[in-house]
Amino acid sequence: MAEVVLFHHAQGLTPGVAAFADELRAAGHTVHTPDLFEGRTFGSLEEGLEEVERIGFGELTERGVRAAEPLPRDAVYAGFSLGVLPAQKLAQTRAGARGALLFHSCIPVSEFGAAWPGEVPVQVHAMEADPFFAEDADAAHALVAGHADAELFLYPGDRHLFADSSLPDHDPDAAKLLTRRAVDFLDART
Repeated sequence: MAEVVLFHHAQGLTPGVAAFADELRAAGHTVHTPDLFEGRTFGSLEEGLEEVERIGFGELTERGVRAAEPLPRDAVYAGFSLGVLPAQKLAQTRAGARGALLFHSCIPVSEFGAAWPGEVPVQVHAMEADPFFAEDADAAHALVAGHADAELFLYPGDRHLFADSSLPDHDPDAAKLLTRRAVDFLDART
């Protein structure tokens, strides 16, 4: 059983993010889902991004770091899009991290340190023609090229939050494959 800290995307802790966490739990893992928006969700990505801009990316990242403080240090940190910020920061900077699952986004490693920690495996998942991921693609390719235990999975299509079953971007086939790969990754960390 792996301990997982899963951070939501800019629309908040939606039913789809909760359902994804439940799938990981059903596979035998412990999953924590900190709510960076204090219970608020947004009907569109644009509305959520307005709230993100109001709060600030730095503050949201630090909310995630603070939310992880009381949780076990030997966790796998995971995030959907915006949630990649705290997940990636924790994976790169918190001693004991067991891995990282970065869904729909990837930040340049230099944002949080000089290099990706050698002992922390990582997976990045996105759709190959996702316009939001286009700005992250170079960071994802650099991460994979610079770390022996890093994988990039690109799925056919152009949707952003395709793994969130409660949103219009949901792609059931791609989400099922992403979930299987994530569970396999977590199973290997137990």
